[in-house]
Amino acid sequence: MQPAAHAGHTGDQDGTWTFGGFGTLSAAHSSEKQADYAANPLNPGEAGATRDWSYAVDSRLGTQLTYNNGGHWSAVLQVVAERHLTHSWTPKVEWANVQYQVSPELSLRLGRIALPLFLSGDYRKASYALTSVRTPVELYSSLPISNSDGVDASYRWNVGNVKNTTQVLFGGTSVPLSDVTRVRAHKLAGISNTSTAGALTVRATAIQGELETPLLQDLFSAIRQFGPQGEVLARRYEPDRKRATVFSIGASYDPGNWFAMGEIGRINARSMLGDKTAGYVSGGYRLGSFTPYAIFSKVVANTPNQVAGLDLSMLPPPYASAGQRLNMELNGLLSMIAEQDSTSIGMRWDATSNAAVKLQFDRVRPRSGTSGTLSNIQPGYRYGRSFGVFTASVDFVF
Repeated sequence: MQPAAHAGHTGDQDGTWTFGGFGTLSAAHSSEKQADYAANPLNPGEAGATRDWSYAVDSRLGTQLTYNNGGHWSAVLQVVAERHLTHSWTPKVEWANVQYQVSPELSLRLGRIALPLFLSGDYRKASYALTSVRTPVELYSSLPISNSDGVDASYRWNVGNVKNTTQVLFGGTSVPLSDVTRVRAHKLAGISNTSTAGALTVRATAIQGELETPLLQDLFSAIRQFGPQGEVLARRYEPDRKRATVFSIGASYDPGNWFAMGEIGRINARSMLGDKTAGYVSGGYRLGSFTPYAIFSKVVANTPNQVAGLDLSMLPPPYASAGQRLNMELNGLLSMIAEQDSTSIGMRWDATSNAAVKLQFDRVRPRSGTSGTLSNIQPGYRYGRSFGVFTASVDFVF
């Protein structure tokens, strides 16, 4: 984690303890008043319909405690408080793992581990380590899971002047959607490789797992009542017990005074949760303590967001009416598979050695009849209408 450079250290004959932390205090305003802007579907903001200015979109506080015994063993505990789907700010354990350094090249970890997803996956919650206010929503919110409970192994190897770290992992995770409902990912398995050559860094990742998503069971049970066609439709779109896959590759080039980076990924849940391709390009130039930057990001659906659904042509009126309601409900869900692009400009000011002030404006346009990454859709919402988001934030480390 980047903020560790500002942490405090305590050493004794039994090892070294390090304590540090990070945080963001932000306020976001959206011109779209019939929905809420959120940077992450699991940590919803309230900018727009709910509040004129929302502090919940990006604000968080994290602390990290590490221990190194001076030999082969080390451990880390990271706790983060941010707004959750349950409308609470209860601190959650983000990382909690023990590492054994088998050799200078090979390390093993057991516990709750950061998923090696995307270029900024290891520090996406520590916004001080980002140039922008937040990671590009179109890509990073497509897979908001950030950790896994399990094991991993990392091996460092070189080819010429190219330094590589290859990581393999196995585990699972669980995310609360409400006080009584959780989404679980079982049998998470993946491989990631990060290559560095001078100012260039490239990361490629492939991860798959089985989603246990006990949502909308009544809807798909009702669809199944329409015989074989209902069974086919339910199997295609119900989100429970489906294999999900993620493939991504990204690169950044940072010679010092300027930087450029870009990523692309495909996230396929094989259900009403969608099959999406998302990516972005960004760049900036450092002028002393100021860094102006720009980002263009986009997400598209690889599956239709409207389907014919149940064939009602041969059904008697009462059954046809019920089937029509089910088709409308299913298509309403499919319209939530995000298609959207954003153009962002911003400025970062490194006010002190451990605090940065950021201003960012995003021009966001949901597309293809979807609500994009918006949440809390209200009556009167106009699909396809562009809107603006302005954010001011202060990131800090300690």
